[in-house]
Amino acid sequence: MVKATFDANPTRTAYDVVVVGGAIMGSSTAWWLTENPDFDGTVLVVERDQSYENCSTAHTNSCMRQQFSTELNVRISQFAADFVTNIRERMGGDDRIPDLPIRSFGYLYLADTEDFANVLRQNIKVQHAAGAATELLSHDEILSRYPFYNVDDIVLGSINTVNEGYWDGAAVFDWWKRQARERGVEYIANEVVAMTRGASGIESITLGSGEVVACGQVVNASGPRAAVTARMAGIDVPVEPRKRYTWVFKAETPLDRDLPLTIDPSGVHCRENGGGTYQAGGHADIDPAVEFDDFRMDHSLWETHVWPIIATRIPAFEAVKVQAEWAGHYAVNTLDHNAILGPHPDVPNFIFLNGFSGHGLQQSPAMGRATAEWLTYGEYRTLDMRPFAYERIVANDPILETAVI
Repeated sequence: MVKATFDANPTRTAYDVVVVGGAIMGSSTAWWLTENPDFDGTVLVVERDQSYENCSTAHTNSCMRQQFSTELNVRISQFAADFVTNIRERMGGDDRIPDLPIRSFGYLYLADTEDFANVLRQNIKVQHAAGAATELLSHDEILSRYPFYNVDDIVLGSINTVNEGYWDGAAVFDWWKRQARERGVEYIANEVVAMTRGASGIESITLGSGEVVACGQVVNASGPRAAVTARMAGIDVPVEPRKRYTWVFKAETPLDRDLPLTIDPSGVHCRENGGGTYQAGGHADIDPAVEFDDFRMDHSLWETHVWPIIATRIPAFEAVKVQAEWAGHYAVNTLDHNAILGPHPDVPNFIFLNGFSGHGLQQSPAMGRATAEWLTYGEYRTLDMRPFAYERIVANDPILETAVI
């Protein structure tokens, strides 16, 4: 992650848009506002940690997939693939921006029961209707393509190797932030500690340094801290930090072909990393909310849970050496693990951009664009994101997305 250099204090006393949180969602929104010819307002992005060391963006596994069970989630990822693979053109032909291909080793879901297999069969209908290239693989077809697996217990697999796999999310984030600042978006290293709410909505924010800044609209792009930001506006949002663990390991006997991002029925996942190294992820069976500054590793989890599952599924990984490990946070929407997007019904200038539950990086191009559209027009002009509205939280009406990792 490239270290930012932000001043601490704003240069104005009022802004048309204040974005609370300058990681990938906040920076995507800021950049898309600068891209919209119909937006001519002022934008302030407030980031509490300009090193970005502990944000979810910095801890991501940086992969994208189209294998979702709802059409809108599929199309959101399809737009991400289009944006990333055409990023220089998308960002105005800036020749400083590198080519960023997707390393499409694919996601492979493994079903070990007929019920799970039927979920994959239903999901592929949605994916095909949206134009995704997903395939279903029988036990024998999995072995034919990937003979290194132990699939004795597997009924069915689902894979897509078109625009599914690794992409350089850190580079996209860096260029959004860099171009947004070059185009006049102001980033400050500070913290929003309070909001003043009037009859028509949020009137101002108060910074940790003491300044009071008037605002036209406020975007909550606070990642795992979304509920803290919302409470300043007198609003509740069901988002909390959940710890997710990652390991990078080297195999004594590397596989002879790319390893898809393999989702074991247990929920443990593992993928190609390059050079004979692989990346695995998972979490403990007990998965509570954690403190915002809790990034401690559970060193026993690898030995007792994750590695035994991986070595059973891929016997070549019985001899591996961990090279790196870290813990990061998912910003989990506890209602349905889907985004919360758009205005609050009673505080219309408070805009949610929250609760991505591990999907945020791959959804950031479409979500930033949609938020910028709402800020500019009061409606969505491309993908219709209304299903993600806050009203479903009030109504306790979850989006049923079955493809959650």
